Amino acid sequence: MARKINPFHEYEYPPFEGFPADALSFFRSLKRNNNRTWFNDHKARYVENVKFPMETFLFHLRERLHRSIPDLDIDPKKSMYRIYRDIRFSKDKSPYKTHQAAAFTFSGGHRNHDPGFYLHIEPGTVFIGGGWWMPDLSKLKTLRAALATGFPEFRKILARKKFRDLFGNLQGEKLSRLPRGYEAGHPAEDLLRHKQFLVSVTFPAERILDGAFLRETADAFTTMEPFVRYLFLHSR
Repeated sequence: MARKINPFHEYEYPPFEGFPADALSFFRSLKRNNNRTWFNDHKARYVENVKFPMETFLFHLRERLHRSIPDLDIDPKKSMYRIYRDIRFSKDKSPYKTHQAAAFTFSGGHRNHDPGFYLHIEPGTVFIGGGWWMPDLSKLKTLRAALATGFPEFRKILARKKFRDLFGNLQGEKLSRLPRGYEAGHPAEDLLRHKQFLVSVTFPAERILDGAFLRETADAFTTMEPFVRYLFLHSR
């Protein structure tokens, strides 16, 4: 386990050499036994093979990314989502998520409301994504106003070869027509119709078992950083 080394709740983590194979087996079992009794009986297994390795991964990811993106707000504990589901307004009363995820953004932002970065691990797939999932309407209007004139810069970001090779095209829900205030034929019409601005790449889940997964994830987030930063800066 991590060793506490100062009063600010930082920890010394071991080198990241990949997730234990049981991380994926745990979630397969949890999917078949999604109840509190089973989870409580296997909580130590979750902490040892999923939660702590994820903290370790995020700690080393922060160390790598801060070299080139020093204003990323990554915290090994706080950036990781809890495994407990909010079932208050859901028909599905399963108490636990069958995946492990983490999200973070730039300093001064909020990971759930501002453009940011996302990692999702579950049996079968690893999802690495970024962008803006649920824009606040007022902030979305601010971004659209910036895109209306600054679209050439944004298109250059989307057109970079490494970006396109890894993520493909811009994803996300769109309006069926241009938002009010913009005329048909606008040179940024396709961008202005977006309600979400997302990019992503997926890998086989077994990739997390290799220590090289840290480098691959850091490279993916570094590649998408100019895209996320544009959204972040021009929506404030």
